[in-house]
Amino acid sequence: QVQLVESGGGLAQPGGSLSASCAASGSTYTTGGMGWFRQAPGKVREVVAVISWRGDKTLYGDSVKGRFTISRDNAKNSVYLRMDSLQVEDTAVYYCAASRVTRGGGMLPGRQTEFQFWGQGIQVTVSS
Repeated sequence: QVQLVESGGGLAQPGGSLSASCAASGSTYTTGGMGWFRQAPGKVREVVAVISWRGDKTLYGDSVKGRFTISRDNAKNSVYLRMDSLQVEDTAVYYCAASRVTRGGGMLPGRQTEFQFWGQGIQVTVSS
């Protein structure tokens, strides 16, 4: 079992930056990947970014490529999300998630159903 606790997020103006972190506990070494999803009101949950256990592979949702950066620490017990050049459309609840799914070809899991463990979610609001 894996437990995930997020922190960070908050309020920023368009063009600003925010960060978020996710601390993992439990059987973390069996986790195939960790990442962030987000869900805005009236919209489906979408992938933001995913990082491999080793940290050598990443996946980003199309809407955040070039603006957000995912990373993890050397102990593989936390995941960090840097959000730059924020847009109003980035406003959502952001969820940390962990997956034990292994794909072929070295592909990272990226679908909501491939992630078994979820944090409680944190609010990110971008507004003028």
